[in-house]
Amino acid sequence: MAYNKIRWGIIGCGNVTEVKSGPAFQKITNSELVAVMRRTGELAEDYAKRHNVSKWYDNADELINDPEVDVIYIATPPGSHKEYTLKAAQAGKPVYVEKPMARTYAECLEMIEACKEANVPLYVAYYRRAQERFLKIKELLDNGAVGDIRFVSTTQYRKASEDPNNLPWRVQPELSGGGLFFDLASHTLDILDFLVGPIKEVHGFASNHGGLYLAEDIVTGTYVFESGVHGVGNWCFTAFQNEDVNEIVGSKGKITFSTFGNEPVVLTTTKGTEEWSFKRPQHVHQPLVETIVAELTGKGVNCPSTGESGARTNWVMGEMVKGYYSNQ
Repeated sequence: MAYNKIRWGIIGCGNVTEVKSGPAFQKITNSELVAVMRRTGELAEDYAKRHNVSKWYDNADELINDPEVDVIYIATPPGSHKEYTLKAAQAGKPVYVEKPMARTYAECLEMIEACKEANVPLYVAYYRRAQERFLKIKELLDNGAVGDIRFVSTTQYRKASEDPNNLPWRVQPELSGGGLFFDLASHTLDILDFLVGPIKEVHGFASNHGGLYLAEDIVTGTYVFESGVHGVGNWCFTAFQNEDVNEIVGSKGKITFSTFGNEPVVLTTTKGTEEWSFKRPQHVHQPLVETIVAELTGKGVNCPSTGESGARTNWVMGEMVKGYYSNQ
């Protein structure tokens, strides 16, 4: 089904939707945000008034079944992603779900199957796949700038900031699927899937060193892509400072970039270095949402972040931490 205009409804209009995503729906051609929902009605009403949205709800079912809502954006913590996706699919509506796609790979598969049965698309908010800086990296790789890719290396660590007496949902596995690894490393693992291809084999070690919460706070993983490229990653969330660097190393050079920062993309070869700088989008979801709107309105564009690609990232993360949770 091709739409003339996409009328969006948001389930969970919290902080992530204030700037990162919500305003983008109003700024894209043939797109409009028409309804929002939060369990606390006063907060939903406040959001609707501030963002010029005509309808607000405190009940997700009412938003999902609103005949004036075409597509559902699920911006709640991962613990409810499956529930709302299945309901949206049952209502015959396409779904755009926040990352990580769900708490587990098994939940992802249920979501994919429900949307297939309902014949509705399922998109995942790994928005870096459509951003200019990462498209430039993909262009460099596709054009052989580093030669044949040999291995990928990721290092991400940050200071601990959680209050053990007031833990955010991101470190509560029943809500998030795991610790900050699920929230943050998912972005890196997904963009590597986009840049290098799917990962076919994974081994990992997860531990809790800081003792601030029950979820893992350090993960080390090794993996092999379907292409044969090797990968290694270290993620630690109780370190002395913040660091975020990825390297894609090949037979003729390497590309260095961060997942979350806005430092230049650097290509290093025997000839020297080249750098490319990019302005971060005001609404980081907007380039990806533009591809969704274009696809649903029949413009011949396909969104690069689907249920299938999002599920692959959940599978990789699950494999890396399964030893930790099997011992809990």
